[in-house]
Amino acid sequence: MKRTNLTYILSKRVLGYALFFTFFALDHGFAQNRSQQGSQVLEPIVQKIVAEANHNSQLESLAFELLDVVGPRLVGTPGMTRANEWALAKFESWGITAQNQKFGEWRGWERGISHIDMITPRVKSLAGTQLAWSPSTKGKSIQAEVISLPDVKDSLSFHKWLPSVKGKFVMISMPQPTGRPDHNWEEYGTKESIDRMKVSRDSLAVLWNNRIKASGVSANSIPAMLEDAGAVGILTSNWSKEFGANKIFGARSYKAPSLDISLEDYGMLYRLTEKGISTKISVETASKDLGNVPSFNTIAEIKGSQFPNEYVILSAHLDSWEGGSGATDNGTGTIAMMEVARILKKILPNPKRTILIGLWGSEEQGLNGSRSFVLDNPEIIENTQAVFNLDNGTGRVERINGSGFVHAYDFVSRWMSAVPAYVTKDIKTEFPGSPGGGGSDHSSFVAAGVPAFMLSSLSWGYFSNTWHTNLDTYDKLVFDDLKYNVILTAVMAYKASEEGKLVNREQRVLPAGSDGKPGIWPPIRQPRRTGVGY
Repeated sequence: MKRTNLTYILSKRVLGYALFFTFFALDHGFAQNRSQQGSQVLEPIVQKIVAEANHNSQLESLAFELLDVVGPRLVGTPGMTRANEWALAKFESWGITAQNQKFGEWRGWERGISHIDMITPRVKSLAGTQLAWSPSTKGKSIQAEVISLPDVKDSLSFHKWLPSVKGKFVMISMPQPTGRPDHNWEEYGTKESIDRMKVSRDSLAVLWNNRIKASGVSANSIPAMLEDAGAVGILTSNWSKEFGANKIFGARSYKAPSLDISLEDYGMLYRLTEKGISTKISVETASKDLGNVPSFNTIAEIKGSQFPNEYVILSAHLDSWEGGSGATDNGTGTIAMMEVARILKKILPNPKRTILIGLWGSEEQGLNGSRSFVLDNPEIIENTQAVFNLDNGTGRVERINGSGFVHAYDFVSRWMSAVPAYVTKDIKTEFPGSPGGGGSDHSSFVAAGVPAFMLSSLSWGYFSNTWHTNLDTYDKLVFDDLKYNVILTAVMAYKASEEGKLVNREQRVLPAGSDGKPGIWPPIRQPRRTGVGY
């Protein structure tokens, strides 16, 4: 018993010492972190920005209102109109002057209900959606057989086959041999099975591309040919290489409805038809063609007190595709820039320069809203200090490129140095960088010689999971990361607005291209001010 008690006592002491040194080490580490953070003295205004962003964030309520209540914001639809009106009212509720500026018009379209069901050889509701600007069935159910594109040897054979599509739904996408994304195969598959899968997929892609090529027309032209030949509908499946995700764009048919079907259900339909089993589906859609409708940018401003005719622009596109609710493309950019505006109006109601907030329309069809703004407002473009653009997803900013401006390092680094270190510590910068060629709205300003910067975000699986897919919805947002972006953008916009003079816009000499010719600065491009769809 004595020996046992002694062992017990000694073990307790050893445990106590271990815990003491463990907590000492942890506390020492925390103290070091506090010390490192404390070495950066934040300006009083920056401290207020950080506090407001962290303790009074409106991001979640903005996201709910925009994504769940307003919903998707396809140009030319009532959803886009609701979004413009919502943003206008929200800015005005914060005491920020705003207006919806017309820049063009687009073919109007309103989504109605969609029902897609397989009725033979058995009954099953199919996962799918009507593509944007698709013609409708006028609220009536169309029941017809499903067929797929044939394997023909040449265009003559294809044209001989065309009459057989009359009264049928035609599948025009390649069926996928697997619905598992590559990362799932790599996690669980053997090397042999992975290799076989990839060979099978690659071989099928070659065969399908040859099938399209043999028709003598491009893949984009096939829907119109099929509907002209009497097809009652076009079926596609544009898989995004992730579980449950399909890319959802616009229809290329004008008379027959176009529908995108999930990988799983599309594959089932294809296998049934290829095995010679008669397969029929029932489709009912009730979309409406609204004729041409106006397209707008929502422009808000916080007027400058010292240089009111010089500008800092917060940039994001308000429009989206129709697959989900446009959460990460670009609801996140929109609500972040609106939150920045709200905070600056509260903390810095009288900035030296005017802070403009541009929520652009029709970005998805070719940066049409921002390109129009650049051309329509030369006096603003001439006197813009900087443009900060958020577009690519919910992640915290990880990279800033100098967009090809020689002195970008000087002023961007100066502005970033005022941002809390915990926000900027993982951001990679590239100076002077290169001008963007057209991937997002900052490119419209860069082409005009304005220092405009894409605040590029961490992926969070953006391109495969949410970019233009049916899964781009509220639940994919990461609000902690968005708060980082709000703080970063608000502080940089504040510092840019307070500069003593406009920054130097000198452009770098671009390296020669692969053809050996000198690099050329991207030109200003004309927007499409009238559009009809895709």
